Amino acid sequence: MVILPRVYFMKGAAEEVHRNIPWMLPGQLYLWCAAAIFAASGAVTRKLSILGAGHLVNGHNPISLCNLLFVGNLCALLVLVPLYRHQLGTLRSLSRRDWSALIAVAILGGALAPAFFLAALTMTMVNNVTLVSRLEPLLTLALAAWVLRERTGIWEVAGAVTACLGVVVTILLQGGTMLGNDGLGITFTALAAVAQAVANIVSRRYLRHVPVGAFSVVRTGLGTMVFFCLALILYGNHHFAEAFSPFLWGWMLFYGTMIVVVGQTLWVIGARRSSTADAAIAEAFNPLGAVLSAYLILGEVPTFSQAVGGGVVLVGIVLGLIGAWRRGRDLMLETRLKMGGDMGFRGI
Repeated sequence: MVILPRVYFMKGAAEEVHRNIPWMLPGQLYLWCAAAIFAASGAVTRKLSILGAGHLVNGHNPISLCNLLFVGNLCALLVLVPLYRHQLGTLRSLSRRDWSALIAVAILGGALAPAFFLAALTMTMVNNVTLVSRLEPLLTLALAAWVLRERTGIWEVAGAVTACLGVVVTILLQGGTMLGNDGLGITFTALAAVAQAVANIVSRRYLRHVPVGAFSVVRTGLGTMVFFCLALILYGNHHFAEAFSPFLWGWMLFYGTMIVVVGQTLWVIGARRSSTADAAIAEAFNPLGAVLSAYLILGEVPTFSQAVGGGVVLVGIVLGLIGAWRRGRDLMLETRLKMGGDMGFRGI
């Protein structure tokens, strides 16, 4: 991986919180807290959908896929905009190319990828979504080498390919069950990984100079608008009839604040106080944390195919960690934060 230049660093809420903390907590603690929150996001999302099914409004689940993504993003924006208001002025200096790239990232990473992930979570086990989402790092590495002409270390390539083999093993061992909802769920997860990987590359190539806070607000806001318009076109204006349910908003305020905003803020603070290797180790916890969260929150016990495939995925993660340790240098922080790491679904 090439060394990227250090450019404009974030001056938003996470940095202000970091400066005003009266005690010096290690950066790794923030990273691990954020990683635990992100790992639990899939299980929490599935649990909220189950809760909604038990509190029907006009015969419909108020915490449906569309309502969860739309209202969850709105709640996140209610917190993100005040937090990063000081960075929003930088948007006025963006060029037409910058805005085109932002819109592309918003559509791919802010609307399509979360929608595919959420659809997958309603169709298959959380563990399947966790494992198949490991396709994203390999796709990102391949696109970076092809589009950006970046040189990638052999350990990172070996790790990503091994993790991909783990995904293939999981799918092959499940065999006939792939013909129903499980198959659709895995397909949607793969599509989400593709959309997120492309968004990562567009962001890395064209949006390095855009502050993370402003980037997050625009990505979330535009992604919400795009998703809302697509849902209206595909399903009609009645589709969001339960979007103003107090039951939905109560849970979404918790979801948008804790899973999205608190998780992202802790990750930003931790990443700024830690090395790339520290962040990579915390990211590596995601599959194990997601499996553990699915068991504790949903009672999901990994199947034989998931256990075998997950073991191969973990080998790939270890190889990638060896590469991060041997590389011994930091990637540009802004780029890592905008890419969102290699943890798949992270709430939105």
